This record gives sequence, structure tokens and C-alpha cells, in this order.
Amino acid sequence: MAVTNPPSLPAHPDPRLDAILAGDLPHELAHAFGGPFHLLLPERFDANVAAFRTALDEAGVDGHVYYAKKANKAAAWIERCAVNGTGVDVASLGELREALGHGVRGENLVVTGPAKSDDLLRIAVLQGCLIAVDALDELDRIVALTTVTRPARLLLRRLPPAQPHSRFGLDDAELATALQRCADAVGSVRMEGFSFHLSGYATQPRADLAGELVELCLKARAMGLPADRISIGGGFAVDYAAAGDWERFLAEQGPGDYHAGKTFTPADFYPYHSPVAGADALRAILAARPSGGGAPLADRLREAGVTLLMEPGRALLDRAGCTVFRVQGVKERSGYAILTADGTSLSLSEQWFNSEYLPDPVLLTTGERREGAPGLPNPGERPDTAPVRACVGGATCLESDMLTWRKVAFPVRPRPGDLLVYPNTAGYQMDSNESPFHDLSLPPKVVLDEADGRVRWRLDRRPPS
Repeated sequence: MAVTNPPSLPAHPDPRLDAILAGDLPHELAHAFGGPFHLLLPERFDANVAAFRTALDEAGVDGHVYYAKKANKAAAWIERCAVNGTGVDVASLGELREALGHGVRGENLVVTGPAKSDDLLRIAVLQGCLIAVDALDELDRIVALTTVTRPARLLLRRLPPAQPHSRFGLDDAELATALQRCADAVGSVRMEGFSFHLSGYATQPRADLAGELVELCLKARAMGLPADRISIGGGFAVDYAAAGDWERFLAEQGPGDYHAGKTFTPADFYPYHSPVAGADALRAILAARPSGGGAPLADRLREAGVTLLMEPGRALLDRAGCTVFRVQGVKERSGYAILTADGTSLSLSEQWFNSEYLPDPVLLTTGERREGAPGLPNPGERPDTAPVRACVGGATCLESDMLTWRKVAFPVRPRPGDLLVYPNTAGYQMDSNESPFHDLSLPPKVVLDEADGRVRWRLDRRPPS
């Protein structure tokens, strides 16, 4: 099982998290929970929110950040939003109740998603939430649900012209009809502007469509509607790894690097390196010239008096958490090993999109090897102090339950009881697809708080469900 420079993708260095992982805490938590767990770092969330606000301030643009709650179910993030005034983007009645229940004010919530239920719409109207209207019949239902004391606050969601087959948003004819209905129902609704959401992570298309929405606001104002804000949705990339490492990985990886000859193409993978990510992507959007000409978007927003809204999810969770599994078994195969972790790939969601979560898992050894002394496996097994390649399977009866199809290069041979740390999993990976399959408990979420130079832990207040 010699390791000869196999393709690898180390995550960006994270000294603070590395210091935590080097101590006893991960091993103590693994013992306490008897299974996998997630670590959450709320201070990183706060720093990412602050970075987006700084980008707005630098451009002189009035704006508001809404955290896309679907990216992670933990209560810790919503608690931070309530404290620092960050908005929350919700798309279900459960998410709306969670946000309100953790102290986020209704005026700081935006309700998105298609074909919203009447219960969701009624509470959103009563609480003064901003509702992104996705269809004409939804607009009609909102008008019927409004009370005499509070008009419904609305955005009209634009169908992206470059993505005409999207099932979301209003096309040109529907927008014209919706605007007239809003004008006719001016006492019942307050049409505050427009929204869109684009697939992918390119910045120029977002600036282009945002420029169009600014013009739509001016048109709506001519009809007597307030129309003073636009939402550009999410899609702010996260930079997981260095450019050189990402380029080398894509050039070198192939079917021989995966268990069972599994094949992936570069198009199957999330872009784990992005030269323009997070708040820098917002800077690029604001500096871009819509449709390639005229004034930059930031100037157009200021001149038109339009507030910019955005709904990042993954980007606000960058480096804000990781996932820890314990090695439950080690099996030999020709040229590599198969590790079985004490959880499932349902807690590492990328695998369920016919893809692979590529940042290298980090091995935390136990016992003698953790202290740097040589260790020996059971008689007849290979020495475990030499490097080895291994894939990682889940503890279920499904062949497809693979946390990592790739034969990752580990510095020593993993043993049962060792820990595997998957870095930077807070954005969508942790819990989007979690399920108590086989009656396995869902991994608890452990919040790490730091004060006076000391790291303390607590369980997230929202129990797994």
C-alpha cells in the first residue's frame, strides 16, 4: 500500500481550529457521544457577516445581509443573527418559527421558496416579514390574507432571462401583471422591490440582472409603488483550498484514485477553489458594470436610492464548523484500505448529489501514536506507522454509503478509535440530508465558545430531528 504522491486537496490552514483538534477535546467528545459529532464556531459566523457589511460600507451602498437558514439547521447561527441584527432567509413554516423563536424580528426575515402555504404566508404577513412572491396565484393569496392593520411587504421574484427553464420566478408578462395587481391593491400590499436567484457563482451575471432590477424599481415607482430594494439572492462562493492544490487535484485525479473505480468529472465537483469568494464576490458584483457598460452597479444603486439585499448561506458559514467521525473498522484491499466510520454519508451531504466532498479529512490518532511513539497493529497486520491510502465508508448496509470514495493518503494507517475530521462542513454538508437510518443517532452539534483565552463547549440548543 505504498503512497506515491496521490492527488490530495488539503483545506486552507486553520491554526485556531488545528490547536483545538490537537488537544483532548475531540477525543473526549467522541467518547461522550459514542458517535460522530459536528463542531460549530459562531465567532467565524460573526466575522463572515461583518466582512459582507464591510464590503457594503466600502462601496457606500445601503444593504442588508440575510443568512440563508437552509445551509445549516443549528440554532447557534440564528442566535447570532438575533444578537447582531443580521436578517434570516427562510422558506418554510418550520424555519420561520425557528427564527422567530430564537429572537429574530419579523422585519428582519425574508420568506422565499415556491408555492408557500397559507399558514406560512399568514404568519409572515402578521410578523411584517418581507415575502418574495414567486407566482401570480401566490400574490392573489397574499392579498386575500392581508389584515387591515398591516399591509403585506413584498418583493417580486424575477425569472432570470439567462435561465428561462428555471421553475422559479415571474417572466416579463407575469411581472407586468403582478405590478398592476400590486398597484390596484396598494392598501393591502407594499411592493418594496424585486429579487432573483441565479445558479452558479459567476459575479458578472448577478451584476447584470441587478442592473435590470434597478430599472424595474424606477418603473414601479412611476406606478406609485415604493420599490426601493432588490435582492440578489445567494451564490457567493467559498474558497476551500489553494489554487495550486485545486489545479493539481483536477489534473491528477482519475478512476484509479477512487474505490470501485468510481468516476467523477471536474464538472461533478463544487469549485473548491474560487479566486473571488465570500465578501470579495460581493465587492466584484458592486464594482461590475451591468451589461458591460455605464456606471458600476454600486453607483447605480446609490443614484436610484435602492437598497441591496443578499441571502448568503455557505459563505457565512465558511470555516465555521467541521465534522468528526470515529474509525470503527479497517479492512484491507489490494493496494489500499477501507475504513468504516461510525456514522453515515447522510451527514456529509455532497455524496448525495453524485459528487464527492473533496477537502482531505484529517486523521487524529489515539494512544501511543498520538504521543509520537511507534505503535504496532494486531499480529499479522501491516505496520501502522507507514503512510497508507484509504477510502471511508459509512456504518450501513448500503454499497453507496461512502463518506469518501477517494483513496485518501493518510500519514499512518488508521486504527479503530482514531478520529477523522472533515474540515469546513458547516455550509450544507452537515445536515442537509441527515437521517436516522438504521436508527443511528444524528450527530449532535457542539458549539465552541472562546472567552478569556479558554475554549468551552456546549450543545446546540436545537436538538437533532
